[in-house]
Amino acid sequence: MTTPAGIALDHLSKTFRSRGKAVEALRDVSLDCPPGSFTALIGPSGCGKSTVLRTALGLEPLDSGAVRIGDRTPDKATRAGLTGVAFQDAALLPWRTVAQNVALPLEVLGRPVAPEAGRIRELIALVGLKGREAALPGELSGGMRQRVAIARALVTEPRVLFLDEPFGALDQILRRQMNIELQRIWAETGVTALLVTHGIDEAVFLADRVAVMQAAPGRIVEVVDVPFARPRTPALFADDAFHHLCDHIAGVLHGGADAG
Repeated sequence: MTTPAGIALDHLSKTFRSRGKAVEALRDVSLDCPPGSFTALIGPSGCGKSTVLRTALGLEPLDSGAVRIGDRTPDKATRAGLTGVAFQDAALLPWRTVAQNVALPLEVLGRPVAPEAGRIRELIALVGLKGREAALPGELSGGMRQRVAIARALVTEPRVLFLDEPFGALDQILRRQMNIELQRIWAETGVTALLVTHGIDEAVFLADRVAVMQAAPGRIVEVVDVPFARPRTPALFADDAFHHLCDHIAGVLHGGADAG
């Protein structure tokens, strides 16, 4: 297991300007993700969830506020290989094998790949694709491609894993299977995880805490602790307490109705 690093989002504010209009994407967003924790960020489309993730990765400048990955800025953490990211689109290179796609971040950081061949095989096995190292993306299902993307995100041994709707394009049955797999991978690697999702049940199943955002401007309105013991099993999806917590979060998302 790796040594995780915390994520600290400190009073983030961001305004975009388009066609002469100002759109306040984020207003005073603060969130602490302790080392080794799993936090989910949920909210309606356009509330700024992905903007939060992009600022945490150093891909989007802030108007004010700061992000720290452990004791580093996002740029320094990325250059050191301390952050991994998986998006909704697996974005695998179609001419590269599974193993070659997983190795890509090492090449980008200028690290030699050959000494990491064993670790690459271990990661491919970790995500359930042992034996498919030489397969091309076109030979894989959508769920398999997302597994490759997660293995790729872990190849630099990051301390933090960012996940932006990684299963958003999958059907509900496969999505739940991938939720179970992601919980296992997170537990085995020990990374700090921050998941952006539209799925309330996905957020509650996976996370220690769910940060609920609202839009116009994008802001966190409540952070909900998730009390369920780990490891969590598929039976949790049918639990009354699970549904009660999901209903509470749904109420917060809709401005407070049924949020009591």
